Amino acid sequence: MTTIRQITILGSTGSIGESTLDVIARHPDRFRAFALTANNNFDKMLAQCLRFQPRYAVMLDPDSAEKLAHSLSSNGSHTEVLSGIEALERVASLPEVDAVMAAIVGAAGIRPTFAAARSGKLVLLANKETLVMAGRIFMDLIKQYHATLLPIDSEHNAIYQSLPSHFDGDFATAGVSRIILTASGGPFRCTPIDTLKQVTPEQACAHPNWDMGQKISIDSATMMNKGLEVIEAHWLFNASPDKIQVVIHPQSVIHSMVAYTDGSVIAQLGNPDMRTPIAHAMGYPDRIDSGVDALDLFKVAHLDFEQPDFDKFPCLRLAYQALSAGDNMPAVLNAANEIAVDAFLKRRMTFTDIPRMIEHTLHAIGQETISTLDDVLKTDAHARVIASEWLLQSI
Repeated sequence: MTTIRQITILGSTGSIGESTLDVIARHPDRFRAFALTANNNFDKMLAQCLRFQPRYAVMLDPDSAEKLAHSLSSNGSHTEVLSGIEALERVASLPEVDAVMAAIVGAAGIRPTFAAARSGKLVLLANKETLVMAGRIFMDLIKQYHATLLPIDSEHNAIYQSLPSHFDGDFATAGVSRIILTASGGPFRCTPIDTLKQVTPEQACAHPNWDMGQKISIDSATMMNKGLEVIEAHWLFNASPDKIQVVIHPQSVIHSMVAYTDGSVIAQLGNPDMRTPIAHAMGYPDRIDSGVDALDLFKVAHLDFEQPDFDKFPCLRLAYQALSAGDNMPAVLNAANEIAVDAFLKRRMTFTDIPRMIEHTLHAIGQETISTLDDVLKTDAHARVIASEWLLQSI
């Protein structure tokens, strides 16, 4: 008899959260949505709570939480509604919780993800910022509290599937020569570099293969998304920057690869649908139905590969530089990027201003040692101030 796994979804109204709920709905004998959380998306959260009847619902925004509580009560729901960051940490660490899907976009997801690690949970990590901003600290927590970490990003999940089952971070022992992260190239792969300054937020959000939120879509367009994944791969797989190669693969069918010392390259393929890595991690070590159509190789027909252009996509170069520098630099990179993407979406600056703001912030702050989560959050706050000041001066 299979034990039902109780799952907290941090960020249930986002694309990863919705895909997670889709997998849960397909396997009611395996999974239950124990807690759902969101920022302020009342309509989606209400619909999710009425359908899945979680024990808890958390809205980061207090007004949204109050409105949700009233609506659920009026509909006869027994879901308890909480609000605030402390509530997010609570539902990520309660004893009844078996697994936590960490899918809150941005720095806001770090504290509840840390709470899940400290509680020894199975952490299904879709929040990039946890590893980008505080990789060493977070990985130490995973080991200290005997938590289990499974990556949800399609690229890192593909690498996880392509590595030996006994892999412990030692490339030499496992015979691994390098990790190959594939990138679609985003909507501007073929756009002339001298026209990028004129692109609009709508054009940047129009990803050719994936259906994602605005922030991730812009990151894909700048290739910062891939840069952040390089930093994540470093912490997940103990890979030095020179062992992580980015390859542009426009079809997004090969999600990533592992190259071995004997000349073999093992890849994970599939249709571009996040339910595949989500189902892999949720069901691990079993394989379960994800709802994703089988890959039709005849329809794919061919697979293309290109080298990334660091002049056209300087955000990727900046991410490699931040990783090589270490310490606070990845956290500064991430914070400046969040400010830059938000400003671009609000049409306060151009697409090509995004890397300019990030590079300015990296140089203005400089390298500093970080040892605790408080250090990370202070770095994040400082970087946001510097980036915002640059924006005001540049308008």
